[in-house]
Amino acid sequence: MGTAHKFGDDINTDYIIASKRKRDTVNPQKLARFLMEDICPGFGEMVQPGDFLVAGENYGCGSAMEIAPFVVLGAGIKAVLAKSFARTFFRNALNPGLLFITCDTDRINPGDHLEVDFEGGMIRNLTQKTQIPFPPLPDLLKKIIRSGGIVPFLESPEGKAVLSSLQKKTPARNTANKLR
Repeated sequence: MGTAHKFGDDINTDYIIASKRKRDTVNPQKLARFLMEDICPGFGEMVQPGDFLVAGENYGCGSAMEIAPFVVLGAGIKAVLAKSFARTFFRNALNPGLLFITCDTDRINPGDHLEVDFEGGMIRNLTQKTQIPFPPLPDLLKKIIRSGGIVPFLESPEGKAVLSSLQKKTPARNTANKLR
C-alpha cells in the first residue's frame, strides 16, 4: 500500500529531475531528494517508499533523460500511474525495472491509499473503496520489471535463454572481413 501523489498532464523529464541537479552526481538515491522539485518543492524529501506517482497524459515527455526513471525508483516510488507515457520514458523506464501502468487516473485523488495487483491488472483505491482496471503488461515486460530491470533479466537463466533464441534467429555477420 502507498499514497497517491497526483500531478497533471505533460510532466516532462526536467520536472521529474532538473538537469541542473546532474552536475554534481548521477546517483539516483542522492538525486531523489530533488524529485519533482520544480513543480512541488520538497516533494522528494516528503515521498515515502511504496508511494505512487499519478499523472495525466504524456508522462515523461521532453528530453530522453535516462536518469529520470532511476531517480523515481531511488525515491522509493512503487509505480507511476498515468493515462499515457511518452515513448522515450516508456522505454527508459524498462532499464531499471520501474513499474509504469497506463490507466484512468481521473478517479485517483492526492492522498488516496492505493494497492496495485500487478498480475491481476487492478488498482485498488482503499480510500475510496473503488477499483481501476488496467491493461495487462506483456509477459516479457512483467519479467523485466520483476527482475529489477533489463540487465538483471538478461543475466538470469531465462534472460540468457531469450538472448540465445534471438541469436539463433539472427544470421551472423562477419564485419571484420568487410572492413579489410
